[in-house]
Amino acid sequence: MAAFFVSRRSCHCSTICDLFDGEPKGIENLAQQTSKRLHILLVSDVSISDVIGGAERVLFEQSTRLAQRGHDVHILTRKLPGHRQNEESIQGVSEWRYDVDVKGSISYIRSSRKNSRQLFEYLHGKYNFDCINIHQPFSAIGVVQSPLSRKMKKIYTCLSFSFEEYISRNVGPENFLARPLYLVNVYARKWIEKWILDKCDEIVVLSLFTQDKLWNAHNVTSEKISIIPGGVDLKRFRPFGDKMEIRQRLNIPQDRVVLLTVRNLVQRMGLENLVHSLRIIIDKAPDLFLVLGGSGPLKDSLAALMRQMGLESHIRFTGFISEDELPDYYRMADFFVLPTRELEGFGLVTLEAMASGLPVMGTPIGGTQEILGKFDQHFLFKDSSADAMAALIFESYQRIRENPKIWEEMSLRCQKFVERNYSWEKNVGALENIFDRITG
Repeated sequence: MAAFFVSRRSCHCSTICDLFDGEPKGIENLAQQTSKRLHILLVSDVSISDVIGGAERVLFEQSTRLAQRGHDVHILTRKLPGHRQNEESIQGVSEWRYDVDVKGSISYIRSSRKNSRQLFEYLHGKYNFDCINIHQPFSAIGVVQSPLSRKMKKIYTCLSFSFEEYISRNVGPENFLARPLYLVNVYARKWIEKWILDKCDEIVVLSLFTQDKLWNAHNVTSEKISIIPGGVDLKRFRPFGDKMEIRQRLNIPQDRVVLLTVRNLVQRMGLENLVHSLRIIIDKAPDLFLVLGGSGPLKDSLAALMRQMGLESHIRFTGFISEDELPDYYRMADFFVLPTRELEGFGLVTLEAMASGLPVMGTPIGGTQEILGKFDQHFLFKDSSADAMAALIFESYQRIRENPKIWEEMSLRCQKFVERNYSWEKNVGALENIFDRITG
């Protein structure tokens, strides 16, 4: 896969356009273990004890696979409400947790800085880390401030931006008195993230989209950035079993054309547009059925929208889909729909669905455009509107209704494309090469 690992020091940005073709020159053995055992500290605001989103998935896959390759791997993170222990061993990775005061933004930052620094200095004194890989900014404040980290090599894995996530999840208040506090939260997050990024030797991103955003948001030049596309577990996510039997077990109608989406139910996902698109075409495609997996603050409003549009017999809300059940949800569907409105840094669910033999239709936003655009432009919606979604969904529906074998051909193409171009082995192999290089 040309430029699978792209060091911006040696490659012109045009090489990113070839991300999915062939094999990279000079790095044919990305998945091969390096010759030395490293003591690696990953610093994160999330935990691998419960993989509930993309940030947790990337951290889990990278940390556990680095441990499998023989490295001594530790995670420093905050203690979450569901954590009963301050330290836990998970598939060969030691996850260490510090206490945090969540009463307010100021107490959160202060406690994060103080307690993460204390925990880092204790762990470094015990394990003498060779390098630090930061995944999110707040747990990193105390680590970067510690004198013990100043001469250590640091990498930042940038999946998204803290201040943008805050804006996306918190609508700006109309109240004049509340507005200043909201803006302080936004700019404080942006300043902290920029400060952490400046302290790092290299930055790793999953897509060209995120690289461009780093320049626009934080003035980070491409020379400091390496692009390593995300991966997928090809053993977990693959076509397997009888589709109708799986539907019966999951209580999904067997006589429908089933659309699946798995998203956090938050504003940026554009799920209301997907519901509207179904209303547009349902009279022409009465056997369409949408399975909407995920949890979040928009659950009630989306359910109300469904009832308002009379789509109760065409939409099923599953709630959060567990890691154990997720592969079967992909296998039982006919199409996966990714209706993102903004901030789609890469889209691991796109790879998981395609690896499972499930064709994906997605909005031309962020990393989704890079994946589906290279696979087949036809699977991209014209834009993120309900009308654009409805047009392509109905066209795809008609195609497989008229000729079911077309779906089988699309399914096989999706599976082979992902198998050829993406895996966590390649992703972690490229990351391991960076660790090996920067530690000399």
